[in-house]
Amino acid sequence: MSSIAENNKRIAKNTLLLYVRMLFMMIVSLYTSRVVLNALGVEDYGLYNVIGGVVVMFNLLSGSLSAAISRFITYELGKGDKQKLNLIFSSAMTIQIILILIIVLLAETIGLWFLNTQMNIAEQRMEASNWVFQFSLLAFIINLISIPYNAVIIAHERMSAFAYISIVETIGKLSIAYLILISPIDRLIFYSMLMCAISCIIRYIYGRYSKKHFEECRRYKFSYDKKLLNEMFRFAGWNFIGTSSLLLRDQGTNILINLFCGATVNAARGIAIQVNTAITSFINNFMIAVNPQITKAYAENNKDYMNMLIYKSTQYSYYLLLILSLPVFFNTEYILQLWLKTVPDYTVEFVQLILILSMTDCLYRPLLTAHLATGNIKYLQIVVGGINLLNLPISFICLKIGMPPYVTLLIAIFLSLFCLFIRFYLYKKIERFSIGDFFRKVLLNISIVSIVSIILPLLFKPLIYNGFSGFVLLSVICVLSGIGTILLIGLNKDERLFLKNKAKSIIYKVRA
Repeated sequence: MSSIAENNKRIAKNTLLLYVRMLFMMIVSLYTSRVVLNALGVEDYGLYNVIGGVVVMFNLLSGSLSAAISRFITYELGKGDKQKLNLIFSSAMTIQIILILIIVLLAETIGLWFLNTQMNIAEQRMEASNWVFQFSLLAFIINLISIPYNAVIIAHERMSAFAYISIVETIGKLSIAYLILISPIDRLIFYSMLMCAISCIIRYIYGRYSKKHFEECRRYKFSYDKKLLNEMFRFAGWNFIGTSSLLLRDQGTNILINLFCGATVNAARGIAIQVNTAITSFINNFMIAVNPQITKAYAENNKDYMNMLIYKSTQYSYYLLLILSLPVFFNTEYILQLWLKTVPDYTVEFVQLILILSMTDCLYRPLLTAHLATGNIKYLQIVVGGINLLNLPISFICLKIGMPPYVTLLIAIFLSLFCLFIRFYLYKKIERFSIGDFFRKVLLNISIVSIVSIILPLLFKPLIYNGFSGFVLLSVICVLSGIGTILLIGLNKDERLFLKNKAKSIIYKVRA
């Protein structure tokens, strides 16, 4: 019991550290986006967004291996095998180096061909676009090398490292936003060059930290453990399908939007992603703190604790996202006008729909972590990945017949919900897991909370005048409605009592 309490305390501490980091990053990042958009202009901002997306498409090869590396390192930490940890880390570094050679070959051939012959880019911006492509590719490669180090930090649950290093990265990006204004060369080229430089600096810091604190990172030696590499590649191979389907959903539709609608609409989608990233980073931080505990619980064969973590982390991550999303959803137009000097067409629709998509996606993340921990992911990735891949052809058809660009997000939301129930069924086939319990304790609960929490904002919105005071008032109503509904309906008696006692403890300490 004390072990579980200690684990919960560690999760709470790590989550708090990551939230402090995220509050700072969110405020600075949103302001940075405004400065960058105004400095580059809508067209160049959209170009940077879509060209970076072409480079990220090569993440199809690395994303699946990244998940494999994280899973194997965390699993062995749960087992306590230090010797195998070093073997896994060295094997991961070898894999990443080989992967970099493959990605550079593909990017400099297929990637350049696609950029220069297929994308909707003005002739006078083609040279700048090619420079952006090269700097984005270099930054991507540098980030690939960091993956094993980052996986080790997360597995050891040293979230303070992420907090401090991310603050350095955020300050660096803010500095870049202002340096663009005094650029001695083309601003778009200068911006991509400086973003690449930031990646190099952060990569060096992560490497130094990991080598100093974790024994398995101190020495790299080329190793060829056939059994281990087979396990990792088999895991990564099946995970490739799921990773590629989600990446194609996001970056593939971004390219489709460029082909059918142009770079200006890419800018609208890019702004929506910035808003969404700022909000969803809070639940991402929560899941970063929880994920190692789920994997370690499986390695220790503590299935009851693992299932409890799945239930509660799904519930809490959704509630957190709901509270943060409500004010943005009901004040989208005003927030964008306040934040940006120029609001591209379709930005409001993109922001609202991408928030809904994030809320549907957050429902499967804890379950996915548990599924990955088992290593038995073949049918999960084939079935769910196959369904998610339908995003591209359906989006292509809808855009081809003249539907608005935000239809791509409507398609993604529908398919995400459908895949959620498929995931439940497939996980139940390999582990002791009650779909009925999950539906009653989690899905039914959050559905009722979602419906009830929007009633007050819907009633008050038509009565509130536009302007800053109206924005503040409606935001307060949204937050209070969300928190109140969660406390009264979303939490059980023991959870409410726990919060009540914590509140009393904090008030007592403050008064003392």
